[in-house]
Amino acid sequence: MNTPLIAVLLLAAAPPAQKAKELAAHKEWEELYLAFAAADPAAYPEPQRPQVAGPLLKGCEALLAEDPVMAYSLGERAVAFQETAGGLRCLARSALKTDQRATAEEVLNKGLERFPKDGAFALELARLQLQDKDSAGALATLQKVPAKSKEAGEARKLMQLARSQVSEEGAARREAERLEQRMNGEPTPGDTRQAKGSAGGNVVSAGLSYESSEGKDGMRVRQNRRFAIRYFNSDRDFGQRAEYEGKVVSALDEAYDFTQRTLGRARERQLNVVLYTRDEFATHLGETYAARVAGLYHDNAIRMNDAAELTQGTKATLVHEYVHAALDEICPRGGDALPRWFNEGLAEYIEWRYLGLDGPPRGLRDRMRGYAKQGSLPSLADMDSRAPISMADPEVAYGTSAMAVRELVRLGGQERLLDFVQKVGQAGSFQEVLKSTYEKDFASLDQAVRTALSGR
Repeated sequence: MNTPLIAVLLLAAAPPAQKAKELAAHKEWEELYLAFAAADPAAYPEPQRPQVAGPLLKGCEALLAEDPVMAYSLGERAVAFQETAGGLRCLARSALKTDQRATAEEVLNKGLERFPKDGAFALELARLQLQDKDSAGALATLQKVPAKSKEAGEARKLMQLARSQVSEEGAARREAERLEQRMNGEPTPGDTRQAKGSAGGNVVSAGLSYESSEGKDGMRVRQNRRFAIRYFNSDRDFGQRAEYEGKVVSALDEAYDFTQRTLGRARERQLNVVLYTRDEFATHLGETYAARVAGLYHDNAIRMNDAAELTQGTKATLVHEYVHAALDEICPRGGDALPRWFNEGLAEYIEWRYLGLDGPPRGLRDRMRGYAKQGSLPSLADMDSRAPISMADPEVAYGTSAMAVRELVRLGGQERLLDFVQKVGQAGSFQEVLKSTYEKDFASLDQAVRTALSGR
């Protein structure tokens, strides 16, 4: 059978689009569904499909409360003819009312992807995540509710709830892991007993509990869906490994929770965290890096230098590098789409906050004030093309970058900052988005930093 003949037969079998409008006008919803249940949208010219989708959606909305099964059927056909935001919303709601949870999530995710400016999709998806006790996931989803949408107020309320639950879950998770270690005969942090037994095979945990194994490269691996921690045994016995892994797990969970609270978003994709002694770091990345950096984020992995002992300074560096990893996910085009000064400045600023500071440590602040008085403080324009670490005084350059980010946070808070990062990753130059979001350019932001340093 040739193609033109198939098209003629399909058109002959398809009810006219006008019939959908007539049936909806008389609220004959069952007849409307039966008329178009088997109709192929491809049989209708594209301009006519909305004429069928509209009445079907009207029926879905009308029956949502009293007959959710029929509402779902009408919504499904409406979306088949035209994927509108309203159609997807009604289909998701009717799916929930008819206990089709997986379908509802699929539809909400599709709506969030296709209509990001419609806050209903992110809000409803976050509610489902909260019901599943996935507070961190809900918090990440709520960040996608546009600040100017009608759902923004409700989203802010849910964000407060999610943040408190994330904090509680972090504490509960660490306590559960300590109990699990005891039940397995492993020492918990602070416990001097030596555990007996051996590690299991190569297992990847899909949840938040950690599984421990040994990789093909001889490194110990402890991982869950957020982190894959890797390190060489360094002659540790089993009890020492269990204690060390417990400390690392606690430090990573703390980095996740702190970034979630301070930035408003954390990273959800699994992140590799490779822990080296100083000698191992020099062997794998070179003496120059070993002498200059405490850690770095590159190629989807945090690599920590001199991490044999987890000091407060090591944990602060871990937070710093974790922010880079989070930005790599938050920014639609990845962290490399952001100027290095902004990327480093945000990480440095959150590291200060982790250490209980709202600005640079006193010694660094004094040096920065000296540079500012001499008019030689690094400018953001200079660092737009050169990384802070390549400047004459990298520590001052990092501090200046962090102070600039602090001023942006003061201007608009974390929500505007996240919105800014996402806009930069979507279109336009960094300076254009900076101007449209904060009404600032590099020169005025430089001046804001100098004013903050002067104490005026």
